[in-house]
Amino acid sequence: MPEKIKQTIESGKAILGIEFGSTRIKAVLIDENNNPIAQGSHEWENQYVNNLWTYSLEAIWFGLQDCYRDLREDVKGKYGVEIKKLASIGISAMMHGYMPFDKNGNMLAPFRTWRNTNTGEAAAILSKEFDYNIPLRWSISHLYQAILDGEQHVKDLAFLTTLAGYIHWQLTGEKVIGIGDGSGMLPVDPETKNYSARMVEKFDSMIADKGFDWKLEDVLPKILVAGKNAGFLTEEGAKHLDISGNLEAGVPLCPPEGDAGTGMVATNAVKQRTGNVSAGTSSFSMIVLEKELSRPYEMIDMVTTPDGSLVAMVHCNNCTSDLNAWVGIFREYTELLGVPVDMNEIFGKLYNNALNGDPDCGGLVSYNYFSGEPITGLKEGRPLFVRSVSNRFNLANFMRANLNAAVACLKIGNDILFDEEKIKVDRITGHGGLFKTPGVGQRILAAALNSPISVMETAGEGGAWGMALLAGYLVNNVNDRNLADYLEMEVFEGNTGTSITPTEEDVEGFNTYIKNYLDAIPVEKAAVEYVK
Repeated sequence: MPEKIKQTIESGKAILGIEFGSTRIKAVLIDENNNPIAQGSHEWENQYVNNLWTYSLEAIWFGLQDCYRDLREDVKGKYGVEIKKLASIGISAMMHGYMPFDKNGNMLAPFRTWRNTNTGEAAAILSKEFDYNIPLRWSISHLYQAILDGEQHVKDLAFLTTLAGYIHWQLTGEKVIGIGDGSGMLPVDPETKNYSARMVEKFDSMIADKGFDWKLEDVLPKILVAGKNAGFLTEEGAKHLDISGNLEAGVPLCPPEGDAGTGMVATNAVKQRTGNVSAGTSSFSMIVLEKELSRPYEMIDMVTTPDGSLVAMVHCNNCTSDLNAWVGIFREYTELLGVPVDMNEIFGKLYNNALNGDPDCGGLVSYNYFSGEPITGLKEGRPLFVRSVSNRFNLANFMRANLNAAVACLKIGNDILFDEEKIKVDRITGHGGLFKTPGVGQRILAAALNSPISVMETAGEGGAWGMALLAGYLVNNVNDRNLADYLEMEVFEGNTGTSITPTEEDVEGFNTYIKNYLDAIPVEKAAVEYVK
C-alpha cells in the first residue's frame, strides 16, 4: 500500500484540500479513491483588536505555509517522496466576514471574521429592506455597517471577498467563490445560481446617495458551483503555498468554499432531506430543504449546498471553547497530582461520566459564550456557570451541563424548523470535535434535536477532507454525476455511519435544561453588562 500511495504522489494524482478553521488550519491529501493519505496542520488563534475579532495577513500566510510544510514532512516521513505535482486543489475557510481591497489589491481594513457582532444596525436594516434574514456575520452586513459608520475606506472598494476567496485569488489570480460561501456574502437565487438580482438592485439604490463609483455586483466575486474549474495555480501562487519551491504551477483549483459547505460534503449531506451538524469552536446545523420556508426567521440563515440547493442554517457563535477550557482545568489538576497527562483520556473520562448525570443536569446551567450569541440576543459574551444551592452539583451533572450548553443554541434554532415549519429530515450526521469521544456528543445532540444522529468514521477528517472531495469532484467525476450522486456512489458507497436514537428520558431532560437556560438568560445579560 505505501508503494502504491508513493506512486500516486509521484505521478501527480494526489488531491489537496486545505481548510482555515477558527483554531486550526488543516491540509488533507487524498488519493484517486478519496482516501486520506497524509495531512498537515497549524494551530492559530484570532486576535481581538480595536473591538473586532481578526487574523492578520501575516498570520494567514504563515499559517498556510506552515500547514503545507507540515503536510510535506508527513508525506516525506511516510512515503519518502516530495510533493511536486497535484491533480487538483481546493481552498476552504470559515465563512462570511469582511476582506475589502482597492483596485491595486491593497487591503483596506483588517479582516473582520464571522465572530464579530458589531453589525446589528446594518443587519436589521438589510433584513427589513430585503424582506430576508440577513445575519450579523454576513459580508453584506459588514459592508453596510462600514458605510453606516462612515468608514473612509469604503469609497476605494474594488473587491470584497471571504477568507477562502482571498486565498484562492492569491493562488490563481481568479476573483471567484463557491456558491455555498457566496451565499454567506449576499443571498443567492437558487434558480439562477447567482446573487439575488433583486437584492443587488435594492442595495445599490440604498447607497446611491453616497456617491461611490462602484456597484455591488462589480465588487463581489463571481459565483461558481461545485465541479466547475475555478482557475489554475500560478507560478506566484505556488511559491505562496510551498515556500520550498518544489510544487509546480498549473494545478487546477475547484471553487473555494466555506466550512459549512465542506461539512455537508464530508458528511454526505447535500441531498434534500439530509442534514449535518458541525460542532467545534462554533457550531452550525445545515438542513437541505425541499422548498423555501414560509417566512424569514432571525435565527435561521438561508444558504446553499456547494451545488446550489437551498439550505436552512442555524449558526451559533459558541460551542466547545468553554468546554475545552473546563477540561483544561482538570488537566492542570491532574498535573498537580503528578499524574501523566493524556488529553484524550481526560476528555474521554469526563465526557463519558457526563452520561451518568441527570438528564436535566440536576438544574445546573452553563453559558459557553466566549463571544456574542445572536441566537439569544447577546452582542457580547461572558462564559458563565449558574447554579442554586438546591441543585444537584456533582461532576457528572457539571460536565453534562457544559455538553448541553455546547448545543443549546442549536436546539433553539432547530426547534423552529421542526416544530413550526414541520421540516422532514431522513438523516442528520454530526462531525467535528464534539464527536471525537464516541457516542457522547452524539447522544447529547440526539436529545437536543429529538432526532437520530449519525456519525461516520470519517467525521474526524473534517472540512479539509470535504474540501479535498470537492477538488476531486472537479477532476475525477468521469461519470458526470451530480454532486449528491457522486458522493453517494463514489465516495461513501452507501455508508451512513453509526446512529444513536434519543431516549424519551434524555429528550425530556434536555427540554427541562433548555427551559432553565432560557429562564436564566437575564443573568448572562447582566454578566455582559457588569463583568469586564
